[in-house]
Amino acid sequence: MVMAKPRAEHGFLEKLVGRWDVTSEMSDKPWVETVRSLSGIWFIAEGSGDMPGGEGPATTMLTLGFDAARGRYVGTWLGSMMDNLWVYDGEVEPDGKTLSLYTTGPSMEGEGMADYREQIRFLSDDHRTFTSGAKQPDGSWKQFMEAHYHRKA
Repeated sequence: MVMAKPRAEHGFLEKLVGRWDVTSEMSDKPWVETVRSLSGIWFIAEGSGDMPGGEGPATTMLTLGFDAARGRYVGTWLGSMMDNLWVYDGEVEPDGKTLSLYTTGPSMEGEGMADYREQIRFLSDDHRTFTSGAKQPDGSWKQFMEAHYHRKA
């Protein structure tokens, strides 16, 4: 087996490395996320904060990498508040600032599964957003969540 080496595509993910303050309209208290790199190949983000409505503390884990054989970004997301493992497949958009990640998970309607698109968009080196949207019957995406990440000094 040949050892993987960072590729140009990993450069987008490298920008995630650091400590971030996270705010969202879904939570009245800020979260913190720490992102680290495994040899420039895989990137692991661990978030922590309080759930909205006083439901207690929660932890999230995001993994991202670039699968050279497939030519696609891949990853997973999990959270202590749910038992679904979200599996991602995606690409960087032509703007060079947005990573679109596609996944399937439990429907927000309460029954069955649905398609989702989550996007990481860099507004600057120290400010990024994470949005989540559900695929609509007409094929469009309806955004239902947005979080802002500001790099901690």
